[in-house]
Amino acid sequence: MKLPSDGKRIVKVGPGEHFVTDRAEIAIATVLGSCVSACIRDPVARVGGLNHFMLPESNDGYWGRAAASLRYGNFAMERLVNDILIRGGQRGRLEIKLFGGGCLAADMGRIGERNADFVERYLREEGMVPLVRQLRGKSARRLVYFATEGRCFMQEMRDEAPRIAAGERRFGAALPQRLPQGAIELFH
Repeated sequence: MKLPSDGKRIVKVGPGEHFVTDRAEIAIATVLGSCVSACIRDPVARVGGLNHFMLPESNDGYWGRAAASLRYGNFAMERLVNDILIRGGQRGRLEIKLFGGGCLAADMGRIGERNADFVERYLREEGMVPLVRQLRGKSARRLVYFATEGRCFMQEMRDEAPRIAAGERRFGAALPQRLPQGAIELFH
């Protein structure tokens, strides 16, 4: 499927990543299985972003031997909100849309449900109310978020659930080997 980009440059966000922008020419995209994404923006400051977390919480932010804090909801939510506030957003004006937390395979346990429970509890404790909740279920989801406008497109990917679940398993298993303690991640 072609992403609804409206001619915008698409920034893809993977597990353990987030992206914040105040540029109208950028759209943010991700694909979710058991992971959760929060799409958050300040409509007055016209700044917003999206995160993609894999597990609900961590005390120290480590995944295996590697620092991987944004893969955890408690770190990912704080970072996304703070990055929006740093760019002029105000907590009382934030619009929030939640997606993901699917149960794609029985052998993955309740990861998706735990992620969805976490993000709802986090927002409740922070006094924030989401405008949209597309959480849980048995489908993977593809998202495209126009952060400065607040528009979000979601496509359920029912037939893709086994492939996405397998990809999540591979990604999770490879992380500790991919980033040994003290390693440097290169980016482009």
